[in-house]
Order: sequence, then structure tokens, then C-alpha cells
Amino acid sequence: MKSMRVELEYAPEAVSPLHEVICESPRIEREVIVGGQAVDGVETITSFVYGDAEAYESRLADLETVLEYDITPADGGFFCYLRRELDSEGVSLLNALSKETVVVVPPIEIRADRTIRLTVVGHSKALTAVLDEVPERLTLDVRWVSEDVTVTEPSVTDRQLAALRAARDVGYYEIPRTGGIEAVADELECAVSTASELLRRAEATAVDRVLDAGP
Repeated sequence: MKSMRVELEYAPEAVSPLHEVICESPRIEREVIVGGQAVDGVETITSFVYGDAEAYESRLADLETVLEYDITPADGGFFCYLRRELDSEGVSLLNALSKETVVVVPPIEIRADRTIRLTVVGHSKALTAVLDEVPERLTLDVRWVSEDVTVTEPSVTDRQLAALRAARDVGYYEIPRTGGIEAVADELECAVSTASELLRRAEATAVDRVLDAGP
């Protein structure tokens, strides 16, 4: 089994009305789906929305596809129970993810940049089929793949960690900087280009983890 973290980006014209309010309203930051199911084209989910409940509920009340909802205020946002009819885009995405040996692992993050981030676990061939069957108006980016069954992003490699430590030791992260990339390369006994690549990849992983963990 493998785990795969993916980011799905909608074309502007394909964003659902509820996702659209997250993208457009300064009072809503993001939504994290913690559980749900879809049966016969009807999706039932429970989520936590970071932001103002009134801004979100005003859109819910206007949608004919919303069959039922309940909102519970909480610190930093609100919990939402929602039942709605899926549009054609939602059904197509659901079909792409509905493979016999694939499990979609919550949480699923609905973001203000028109993207959705989720983790899927399953056999390699089934995960490849998911990639091949994503609807046309969705762009899929694989953020990481793990050979283990996991929902957490792999940490930096040992070599990348060594590069980070070397950079700290030579003053690369001091303000002002007291050691450049050449000093890092000397510590690692490698080419400057190699040291630079190791640091860039390690820093990108670290930044993603901090941002993903943030509110």
C-alpha cells in the first residue's frame, strides 16, 4: 500500500458555490472536512470552517442543492453538518476517487486558493487510476508519495537535515548572515549546487508543514 497527498485546483468556472465563498469572502479562511459520505449523488459531511458563520450560512441558505445543514459556533470558526446534492463536477471527482482499493483519509482541506488537499491510501495501480480520471477542469498536483500507510507528510531526508544543521552552524540563518552557501557546501563536502538544492528542498518541506498546520 502507498499513501499519496494531492492538491486539486479548480478552474475558476468550475469552483462550487460553497468553495467560492471561501475563495471570495475575507471573513472565511478555509474549511476542513473531518468526515462524510456520498450516496446516490447526495453528500453528507461534517466540517470545521475557520471564519464567520454568518458569511457562510448566507450562501448555504441560497443554494437549492443544500438539503439540510446545522451550524455550531466554536472558537475560531464553527462546525457544520451539511447534506447537499452534488453537481456534475462533484460527482466526477467522487467517481475518480471511488476505487475498490482506495481510501480517502480525512481531513480534507478546502482552501481559499481554489484548491482542495487530501490524502488517499491504496494500491499503486488504483492510485494511478485516480490521477488519470480526475475531471478535466481540475488540475492535480502530487505533493508527496509514501511507501507507508500514513496521513502525515514525510519529513526531510537525512541528507537534507544535515544540510539544515550545517547551514545553522555556519551562520547561514543568522541576521545578518555570517556564512554563505559555499560554507554550507564545505561542511557537507559537496558541490555548492548540491548544497543549494538540499537546502531548497528542506526549506520547502519545512515551510509547507508550518503553513499546513496553521489556522
